Amino acid sequence: MSKMKAYSVPLFLFVLALFYQLLLLPRSFPPSHYDVLGIKRYTSIEQVKSAYDELYSKWNSGEEVPSTIDFLKTRYAYELLSHPLWKRNYDIYGFDEQLHVLDKVREQYGGESFSNIDLPLLDVAAVAFDHTDHAFNAITSENFRSMLNDSKPLLIQVYTDGSYRCAQFSNFWRRIVALLEGIANSGAVELSEIHLATYFADRKPTGQYFFRNGLPSLVAFPSWCKASHCMIRYEGELSVDSVTDWFATTILGLPRIFYHTKESLGKSFLAKSGPHKVKVIWFSKTGERATPFLRQISKDYWAYASFASVLWREEESSFWWNTFEVDSAPAIVFLKDPGVKPIVYHGSFNNSWVSEIIERNKQQELPPLRSLTSMELGCDARGYSRSGNDIKIWYCVILAGRQSSELSKMRGTMRRVQELLSSEGDLDAPDVDQSLTQSAIAFKNKRLTFAWLDGEAQERYCSFYLYSETAFETCGPRRDLSDVPRLFIVRYKRNATAENIKVARKPKNIWDVWQDEEVDPASQLVVRYNGSNEIPEIIKWVSEIIKDGDSNDLPFYRVKTPELVPEESEPIWSRGAQSILSKSIGLKDRIHKTMGKSYDYLGDPRIGPALLLAALMSFGTIWLVRSQPGRRRQSSSEREVPRNRPPSITDVEPKDAYQMPLSDSETD
Repeated sequence: MSKMKAYSVPLFLFVLALFYQLLLLPRSFPPSHYDVLGIKRYTSIEQVKSAYDELYSKWNSGEEVPSTIDFLKTRYAYELLSHPLWKRNYDIYGFDEQLHVLDKVREQYGGESFSNIDLPLLDVAAVAFDHTDHAFNAITSENFRSMLNDSKPLLIQVYTDGSYRCAQFSNFWRRIVALLEGIANSGAVELSEIHLATYFADRKPTGQYFFRNGLPSLVAFPSWCKASHCMIRYEGELSVDSVTDWFATTILGLPRIFYHTKESLGKSFLAKSGPHKVKVIWFSKTGERATPFLRQISKDYWAYASFASVLWREEESSFWWNTFEVDSAPAIVFLKDPGVKPIVYHGSFNNSWVSEIIERNKQQELPPLRSLTSMELGCDARGYSRSGNDIKIWYCVILAGRQSSELSKMRGTMRRVQELLSSEGDLDAPDVDQSLTQSAIAFKNKRLTFAWLDGEAQERYCSFYLYSETAFETCGPRRDLSDVPRLFIVRYKRNATAENIKVARKPKNIWDVWQDEEVDPASQLVVRYNGSNEIPEIIKWVSEIIKDGDSNDLPFYRVKTPELVPEESEPIWSRGAQSILSKSIGLKDRIHKTMGKSYDYLGDPRIGPALLLAALMSFGTIWLVRSQPGRRRQSSSEREVPRNRPPSITDVEPKDAYQMPLSDSETD
């Protein structure tokens, strides 16, 4: 028993080596089609035909009568290796996608004589297709290097002209290339491009090139890395929807646009989208996921709009008509301010048209004043007016308040003010109300902007302009049931001479010493509106402010305006795919590669001899150590403590110890 225990490791390695050599390895190296014909591997087509003719003559003469299975294997090997494309693919890449035909005819002709089998087994015409389907974006060794130098991501299809699967996928490939146009580069590599094809192929430990999932094979490179270790393989379903979704999500790092039903659209999309964003809804007939271009649009405009998809069903057409006035699909719906009629576009659309209408409708009718839009709206003392840098004086009318019905009602009033000022005709006509003149001219010249401010989200900014005892009714969290929207106008003025004068401020506390006290370059004068909510009164008030601000020499007063707080955190996909997705992609890809290589190593013929060598070496080492002269196992009696050893304090009971008798007398 002790010997078995001592030699357990070499015994285990020896059994493992036998198991690998006798069971695992033969499965990894089945007989090749050359072995079936009895010829050497990589022999010419002429030798293949000669070997088959020799076998067939023996069968016809009755010298040998093959079984049905043997005949099918031999005939299949002959047809495969006598076709130049199939032979090339089999010799270099071990590619043989028609083995299912052999299984099919084996079931069909099992037990019959080989003379009753219909020939040929493989239909050459069925797999022959026009290679120009791929040639429109073919990649060669010459132009591949220039594609790697391009900054766009790259999607590559590896295919062969003699493949039925590649022929079926060719139409899908054209559609995928069209969907990626303008976003990523694409190309197709035929197996005849040996250097490129082997670069994209997997490689077994034996050196054999192969494609793990067959052909066509799709690989991609992200925009930030075109090296071989950054190559990512697609291993999903070969459909347009699956491939484009994988590329848009994994390679481009684009957000998905989720589908909603009529029940979930309100509570899961409209209710959760920010009040400062436009809601964009795509109506689709097919139910396919959004194209990469639409997903790129949603990423580019995430700060302005939220996006959703709806699958069009005829039985729900009346509901969508009553809700958004959508009567068919495809369609795009823009939901802007509360109470504003939806903007609907019907019909098919191309990429340029979508970009144009998104840019045109990205803002609400009364735009929100936000950290991302303040410069664009001309409502920032650090910037300029909407009309350009040459304008010295401009104005911004801001409606501030918490989200409430009162704010929504006042936003509707300010939208009508905008519409009235923008639709005014000839301002010099005698019948035009002169109270509109100043406001209308400033608005059309882009010196006047109207915006609304979320007083709760932008508490500091709101309180800075509406500083008073009643500012809590408009700014900050709701304290009671009162919500009072307030209107104020800010006059901005630029003065090149005054801007160069540094404003000296006395710090109020130690915190002010460390803060940046650089004031805004434009001066600001603020006037709050205290009149009624009647539109004529508001326009008259704005016109008077503009008239006084343009004509009077008012003080040039500059301050440091509080920063507008971002309404929501930046989404993970907008921080740069390179910084975020590269790590996850790399980890996922490394795990996938490790699992694949581990499986490939099961077919490595070097493993069996290595295990056997390890078993012999460990056996010899153990035997050598155990057979050394003078080495003898001690018995249990020899390992006992010697009797004449002097006592130690660590002993349980010293050898000469005895119990001292105790006396009853204390004097003893």
